Amino acid sequence: MIELLQFRHSPYNEKIRWALDLKRVPHRRRSLLPGPHMGVVKKLTGRTQTPVLVLEDGSVVAGSARIVEWLERQHPEPRLLPDAPADREQALAIQQRFDDDITPRIRRTVLDALLRRPRYFAAVFAEAESPLKQRLYSFIVPLAAPVVRKGNGITGAAAVADGIAAAHEALDFVAAQAKASGYLVGGRFGIADITAATTLATVVRPDNSPMQSPQPVDPLFAALIAPFREHPGAQWVRDIYARHRVASADFEGPSPY
Repeated sequence: MIELLQFRHSPYNEKIRWALDLKRVPHRRRSLLPGPHMGVVKKLTGRTQTPVLVLEDGSVVAGSARIVEWLERQHPEPRLLPDAPADREQALAIQQRFDDDITPRIRRTVLDALLRRPRYFAAVFAEAESPLKQRLYSFIVPLAAPVVRKGNGITGAAAVADGIAAAHEALDFVAAQAKASGYLVGGRFGIADITAATTLATVVRPDNSPMQSPQPVDPLFAALIAPFREHPGAQWVRDIYARHRVASADFEGPSPY
């Protein structure tokens, strides 16, 4: 069985979970802790980013865009990329825009808020761990925070403000782009919708998402995401999750299919 090495709270990883669920690809999920994950992932890929798909023969496919490409070849149904060349090009361009620009900018702002609350950071990213391990992890967070900030480009107030601007930019985009058909490309659901919805789920927090905020939500994080709730683009995110995210979205270990 193939194995997905993942962070539970990451749009790049959620994109791949969603694709695997839609295509009903049997797999095992292994959640990693940010920081301690680096040794495991670097040994496999030479880098430290997730998601990583470990295939049955021991080879790996790393990075969400590459994994989507592999899934489209090996498990083509249902198709996530359009057949029409122009639509396919547009879908890939939207995926790249979010992967390379929008998502990192929003992530800086989300991480900044979470890093200011070490115990809540631990509750989010060590959600699959025992309460004791979460507590121990929360003690590590302040020590690791400078490295996390540097690695993600969290350089100060301007970077945080830029992340908020990126969220508004992305919400404006999906609201306008999906107005006619409900979807971003070609009038049908596909990888562009998944990529945009998973990125925006970090600030919209739709139902049926594996990236739910641990309760009670930290007030600082709640204040960050509250202004986005009523945006028309946020309703699009909620609708996409409601229509297309399967009920088996959240699990550890072997898939239930």
